[in-house]
Amino acid sequence: MATIGWIGLGNMGLPMTKNLITAGHSVRGYDLSESARSAAEANGVTACTTVAEAVAGADAVFGMLPNGKISKEVFCGDGGVLEFAEPTALLIDSSTIDVASAREIHEAAQQAGFAFVDAPVSGGISGAAAATLTFMLGGRPADTARAKELVEPMAGNIFDCGGPGNGQAAKIVNNMMLTVSLQGAAEGAVLADKLGLDAQTFWNVASVSSGDSWPLRTWYPVPGIVETAASNNGFEATFSAALAHKDAGLAQAAAADVGVTLPGAKVAFESLQKLMDEGYAEKDCSLIIRNIDPQAPGVPQE
Repeated sequence: MATIGWIGLGNMGLPMTKNLITAGHSVRGYDLSESARSAAEANGVTACTTVAEAVAGADAVFGMLPNGKISKEVFCGDGGVLEFAEPTALLIDSSTIDVASAREIHEAAQQAGFAFVDAPVSGGISGAAAATLTFMLGGRPADTARAKELVEPMAGNIFDCGGPGNGQAAKIVNNMMLTVSLQGAAEGAVLADKLGLDAQTFWNVASVSSGDSWPLRTWYPVPGIVETAASNNGFEATFSAALAHKDAGLAQAAAADVGVTLPGAKVAFESLQKLMDEGYAEKDCSLIIRNIDPQAPGVPQE
């Protein structure tokens, strides 16, 4: 069993570290938030007050952080992981960040003599709790092979996506497709209602026909149709508009970097931006149905 340093004990880091401990690993965790450290400690994590303390003597170090800027600071900045981790430690960043930042961390880690893997996840908080996350690994083959063994207690699926930054690339493209599909499900739900179709009947048709999609089956934005949908609970977040907006923005930036135009993704991004602008950042991303019909069933009213 390994000794693992973990940076970032929030909504995802908390259940992920719990699963590592259940598997027999020892976890030393750091977070800026005292309450996050306390919650992790209750799960068996050794709470630390600095990055240096968390990574000291660790066989591997994970990051689960909000964005690329913070990931670069935590791994590469003064007082960061590269300064204090054991030279033999495998460094793994499971944050969702831009591809350019991931590749910058890879380069800095390699120059400092470390093995580094970008390993973003899909599956959300529920997947983290259930240990069914999909891990997308990017890095040198020997490093991703080591990472597979460490992430297994947290994973339902593990994919080696290729070289440095490719894990982040896979995550960004996947989530771009998710937001486009969600936009389609929301538009379909509204149009079906306006044409006089019963919501359950239409869902039954679409879910076994060519209109099927993961958001339709899992996040359908009409109450009472899909058990796992946030629409059943006033659109309280399962995956917040803010996080979906962040990922959609990463896709837009990546597309610009490689000279690709993504018209469908642009519509989805603008729809999420509208929720952000109107104060719904912390509501579920499936609330984009509000942009199509503010009076749709279950939509919060001002």
